[in-house]
Amino acid sequence: MATTAAPSLYDEDTPRGFAFALTAYLLWGFLPIYMKAVSHIPALEVVAHRVVWSVPIAAVVLILLRRTQDIRAAFKSPRTLGMAFITAALITVNWSIYVWSIAAGRAVETALGYYINPLFSVLLGAILLKESLDGRQKTAIALAAVAVGLLALESGGLPWVSVGLALSWGFYAFCKKSLPVGPNQGFFLEVLMLTPPALAYIAYTEFNGTGHFGDTGSTDMLLLMGCGVVTAVPLMIYANGAKLLRLSTIGIMQYIAPTMIFFIAVFVFKEPFGAYKLAAFVLIWIALAIYTSSLLRSRKVRQAAAAAAAASG
Repeated sequence: MATTAAPSLYDEDTPRGFAFALTAYLLWGFLPIYMKAVSHIPALEVVAHRVVWSVPIAAVVLILLRRTQDIRAAFKSPRTLGMAFITAALITVNWSIYVWSIAAGRAVETALGYYINPLFSVLLGAILLKESLDGRQKTAIALAAVAVGLLALESGGLPWVSVGLALSWGFYAFCKKSLPVGPNQGFFLEVLMLTPPALAYIAYTEFNGTGHFGDTGSTDMLLLMGCGVVTAVPLMIYANGAKLLRLSTIGIMQYIAPTMIFFIAVFVFKEPFGAYKLAAFVLIWIALAIYTSSLLRSRKVRQAAAAAAAASG
């Protein structure tokens, strides 16, 4: 899932970009239902198949876009390969936590993790890039910290699913910016690098009789093959939509998926949702409302500055 705003060259939203981004977020929102269908399969095996079956889809997209030369250039750059290795490791951690949490009946915590993510990304930018935070952003981050504290108080420990998803995706998005290739090319490079260990793990599970590809019926086989589709397709649709939208628009739209995950967790999966979780989510929703107001305020300031510059010119 991508819940961090991607770079955009556009000062105005385009209908095509909005359609692409909305489609991607809706697909990510429904993803827990698919992951629930494979919940009887160990998370690492599901992740391995997500990797392997994403490769041909990503390859076809690059061929159609005629961007295969970027991959050849990447293999000649040790720095690019090193960064791709780091992002591949981070996305593996993120996918593993996500798949396990859905199977374990902790989709509510998954939703919270992706709600926290944009606030963590802002904090990460302040710490690592020395970006300044305004008062609203500081307030939003503080409220998110209190929400995590409430969940820790309820469970007697850190809500590691929520924190793990926010941390892994936040660092993934941060490191992804250092990859000197486009998002589609970067995704292909990541899954290509993960393919050898993924294939080795699949072969190991099949050899010792614990695998689910071929030995447990055609349904499991089709579901595991479909993991590539539900992984690669929304990510690539999003990548093409994000560059046609303003950052502030993407920042607001990224709440679609975790909101859908939240409702699916509570009303479809019937996961417990007590007072502590309710209080934590209310705090997060308030924090995101404050953060969104900061995004909109920044956009108005930029628009006013651009208008003033145009008038003076």
